[in-house]
Amino acid sequence: HVQLVESGGGSVEAGGSLRLSCVVSGTWSPTRCVAWFRQTPGNERERLAGIYTSGAASDFADAVQGRFTIARDEARTTVYLQMNTLKPEDTGTYYCAAPTVYGCPAHQSGYTYWGQGTQVTVS
Repeated sequence: HVQLVESGGGSVEAGGSLRLSCVVSGTWSPTRCVAWFRQTPGNERERLAGIYTSGAASDFADAVQGRFTIARDEARTTVYLQMNTLKPEDTGTYYCAAPTVYGCPAHQSGYTYWGQGTQVTVS
């Protein structure tokens, strides 16, 4: 079993920055991808970006390309989402997730393990 715990959410003014953290623990294969998703009311969770063990990132969602970056620590236990130049439309609940298949699936249905989410509000 894998546990993921997000932190770092909060309220920020437009143009500001936040860094989200996702701590991964449990029976975890370091070859797995960890991805960040965002969900707004009435919508599916949208994958923003994923990162592989090598540190290579998947493609970013168009909405955050050029503003968000993803990284993981050397111990591969924490994955970060650095969010810059935040916009009101970035408001939502942010989740990290891990699949049981190799790769970083584009859709939420490809992920088995989820954190509890952290709220980001941009005004």
